[in-house]
Parts: sequence; C-alpha cells; structure tokens
Amino acid sequence: MSKKEMFNERYKTGKTPWELERPDSNLIEFVKKKSILPCKTLEIGCGTGSNAIWLAQKDFDVTGIDFSSLAIEKAKLKSKKEGVEIGFIVNNFFKQKENESDFELIFDRGCFHSFDEKKDRITFARNVSLHLKEGGQWFSIIGNADAGPRDIGPPMRSALDIVSAVEPYFEIVFLVSAMFDSNREKTARCWKCLMKKRKKGAK
Repeated sequence: MSKKEMFNERYKTGKTPWELERPDSNLIEFVKKKSILPCKTLEIGCGTGSNAIWLAQKDFDVTGIDFSSLAIEKAKLKSKKEGVEIGFIVNNFFKQKENESDFELIFDRGCFHSFDEKKDRITFARNVSLHLKEGGQWFSIIGNADAGPRDIGPPMRSALDIVSAVEPYFEIVFLVSAMFDSNREKTARCWKCLMKKRKKGAK
C-alpha cells in the first residue's frame, strides 16, 4: 500500500491521531506572538483544514494542499460550513515540478519530519524555498528526537537533521524544543522551527 493509499484509508476509517479538529496551539502562538500580519500563505499537508480555516478567519489568503483526496474533500466541506474561501488542492508537494511562487508564509505540521532520508528532506526544503518569495518564512512543527525512542507518535528528527537539510536554502530564525498540540493523553516533544528564505546568491 502506498503512502497516499494509506492516508486515504486512515481518513476513511477515522484513525487519524494527528488530526485535532481545531487549530494547532503552536501555530496560534506563533502568529500572535510574532505579530504575523495576514499574507499569502500555503499549508503543506493541510489534512481536513482546521489550521487553514483558522488562518483564513484571521484574513490570511490561504491555500491548503494534501495528497489525500479524502482529506481535501473533508477540508472543503469544513471551510464551506465555516464560510471562508480557501483553495484546497490535492497535491503531492514532494513531487511537484519546479515553479517559482510568491507565498509569503508556508506552514507544515509534521510533513518535513515524515522523510527518513536526508536527501528527501533536502528536496522538501528546496521545494519550500521555490514556493516562497524572497524573504518569505517557513514555520514547521517537527518531531523531536531528544525525547528518546517511543512506541507510538510522530517521526523524530535531531536538530542536526533539520539544520543540515534546510541550511542551504534558509536562515534559521529560531529552533526551539516544545510539545506537540495533541488530543492524546501523553503528547510528544517537537521542534518549532522558523526559517527565512535566503536571498539569491547569499549562500
């Protein structure tokens, strides 16, 4: 079973522990504490759209993408119910062809960390940079390996895993240890990482 088929099956059966059915508190804190103004925003791996809907309600111009067609269907229904306009698209961001874009902010919660191979994480970071305008920001919530091994929960990455993948394309504004927002009784540790796209020729 491919990852795409696996995720569609999980959304079909409702076995989606990563879905909060509400906006992520780490995203809310980031937007409010950093006084991020409404801008053109892309959420990668938007799932059923809770974060994208919250951003749209705060006047962000949001596009949400996910490779699960069932997740996107659910996201479209939720956004219609909430009365906000969001461009939800079925899209495999990792395999997307090169094309410059003009997003000012990109958000992902648990997409970057899903790649086990360093070369794939580098490709993901490069794709993010291609979708941002110069000086654009990427806020990523990533599983944290410092907490040690566990039986369940998100993939875990070290600070080195993150820095070595993103550094060619981004300046790291902050990389801090935190906790995932979760509906589980015992949540997992995460990294909150904010990156700024490097100027052309700066590296």
